[in-house]
Amino acid sequence: MLSSFSSDNFSVSSLCKTLMILGVLLYLIFNSLSNQYPICPATDFFPLLKRRAFPTNESSLANSMDSPTNINHLVFGLLGSERAWHHRKAYIESWWRPNVTRGYLYLDKAPMGDLVPWSKNSPPYKVYEDLTEFLRETWVRSPVIIRMVHGIMEVFRQERGNIRWLVIGDDDSIFFVDNIVDVLAKYDHTKYYYLGGQSEFVMSNIWYSFNQGFGGAGFMLSYPLAKALSKDMENCLRRYAHLKSADLITTACIADIGVNLSPHKGIHQIDLRGDISGFLSSHPKSPIMSLHHFDMVEPIFPSMDRFESTRHLMKAANVDQSRMMQQIICYHRQRKWTFSISWGYSVHIYERIMPRSYIQNPIETFKTWIKNQRPPYYMFNTRLPSNDPCEAPHVFFFESIEKTPKNEIFTSYSRAPGRGFPVCSKNGNHTADFISKIGVISPATKHKEMDRCECCDVVRADGMKAEVNFRECMMDEIIA
Repeated sequence: MLSSFSSDNFSVSSLCKTLMILGVLLYLIFNSLSNQYPICPATDFFPLLKRRAFPTNESSLANSMDSPTNINHLVFGLLGSERAWHHRKAYIESWWRPNVTRGYLYLDKAPMGDLVPWSKNSPPYKVYEDLTEFLRETWVRSPVIIRMVHGIMEVFRQERGNIRWLVIGDDDSIFFVDNIVDVLAKYDHTKYYYLGGQSEFVMSNIWYSFNQGFGGAGFMLSYPLAKALSKDMENCLRRYAHLKSADLITTACIADIGVNLSPHKGIHQIDLRGDISGFLSSHPKSPIMSLHHFDMVEPIFPSMDRFESTRHLMKAANVDQSRMMQQIICYHRQRKWTFSISWGYSVHIYERIMPRSYIQNPIETFKTWIKNQRPPYYMFNTRLPSNDPCEAPHVFFFESIEKTPKNEIFTSYSRAPGRGFPVCSKNGNHTADFISKIGVISPATKHKEMDRCECCDVVRADGMKAEVNFRECMMDEIIA
């Protein structure tokens, strides 16, 4: 009995010594590592193990904040009026996704007439807060301007759960929500960001500011910036009530916080008039995020009104926004043709080989925002319409879209009437007059990288049809 007890006691003693030796060794090793990497102090080691083994609500929230930005993180504040909404709601309903998109339409008064009952396809509406007392005690240039800027704070107050970005825009704008999400996902939403677009018309920027995001086309505020702006909103409105536009006041308020505009080429104020097809057919190499002023330009598709054109455009956008209006240029060497494709909108065929540096400049089918202005007119290079049959394009507009069994997207484009020029005699008389339809095949996957455009091959140009295949450009490939 005693022998057995002694043996057991010896075993326990040996085990304790072994554990003590291991403990000392672990301490020495960890202390050595701590000295080598002082950024991880020894005192934090066991709490760190605890946090990893037993995640708290705080760490779960941190993981949530690190997740990729998605549509649920965006809140839209659309600023409008009851009077205009009667004929503008078709614009917003073309892209708004009921029960998916978050946000509100702000009106100056409750809807009436044919707006009641309220359409389930429209954003839920709110009436602007009553600012009568504030306006009475503050000299303002325009009550409407103050109401619009104050609306930013009203949007912020309405939605507080899991917001990363506020998107503010007008009720006659089209937003490409998937592209907005993809662009914003590249930014750190925990920091201060003010994203927007400048006007296309030089004088609009001179009259107001080159440093403001034109609010009709939409601007985006990160949550921390929106919070800071809302906190100081009434004081800021008092400071800048004398300014002549809501966008200018907003920019001034944001500048006082220490933040400047981050301009984006895909946000379009459309301070243009008339036929903007030339502009849309040569979109800059940037994801398209918005189009404004649809009331002020001609319908973007022939034989359709403005609202039909909007819905038609969104047929392509609902399938693939990453390629929407991205200009892709390729060549049919046998016939010496140049193809310029604005995916989801138009295709141009030129009866000669044209350099990219020339084709990427929009054709001035449009006019200036204000008549009788002296140049310069635009914030981008343009080219004038040409009567030369070698430089005047055959124009085709988007007709239909479908997914193929090969997991590709097929878009079809049909000829627009009215070119009315003879064959390009400098090119061996290879006319494109017989082409009435163009099919474009693109991958079903998103085109994520905007550092370089995609490439394409003309695989067919006979009978009455042409067919073009999109592909990734090869390394060092010269597209000429």
